[in-house]
Amino acid sequence: MEKELAQHLLEIGAVKLSPNKPYTWASGWKSPIYCDNRLTLSYPKLRKKITMGLYTLTCNFFPGVTAIAGVATAGIPQGVLLAEKMGLPFLYVRPKPKEHGMGNQIEGQLIEGARILMVEDLISTGKSSLEAVKALKDAGANVVGLVSIFSYGFELATRNFENEELKFVSITDYATLLEVALEQKVINKTQLKALEQWRKHPEKWDV
Repeated sequence: MEKELAQHLLEIGAVKLSPNKPYTWASGWKSPIYCDNRLTLSYPKLRKKITMGLYTLTCNFFPGVTAIAGVATAGIPQGVLLAEKMGLPFLYVRPKPKEHGMGNQIEGQLIEGARILMVEDLISTGKSSLEAVKALKDAGANVVGLVSIFSYGFELATRNFENEELKFVSITDYATLLEVALEQKVINKTQLKALEQWRKHPEKWDV
């Protein structure tokens, strides 16, 4: 599933590799990759495969889950699809409380004693995901882990999740993507080396 999904992401343009003309992230990091997994929602067959992939991860790594929570915004549709597949309650977490109405940050029914699994579309540093986890924990929730479509495989993310003693798993990742991209001749070996260096030190990388 890892390689198959990576190939699909490249084919539909959900992932774009540009080692010679990097993108700039909101953090200011220069990046040779841009990932927009929201595009997968427009492809019904791929959408179903992703849902099944998330379902398999959930069954294998987080048995006994009783509710699904999406991280706004890209984690919401993926979380809804997974919750529907599993027949479980769904809720989602905003980046911050609303500034009007009830001022909610958590939307949906937070059931006491629920074992909640978080859903994201991708993991970079893990910062926004862990902020959503904190909001749920502060509200008294039991968060058991997180699943995502894609992970960049940054050591920083691994450390951040370890510090919070929270497990996360992804259907596919950056290393698999590069392997597929090389096989499909999307990149050459010289570009592969540059792309591998970026993952090791993304905050310092530039062309």
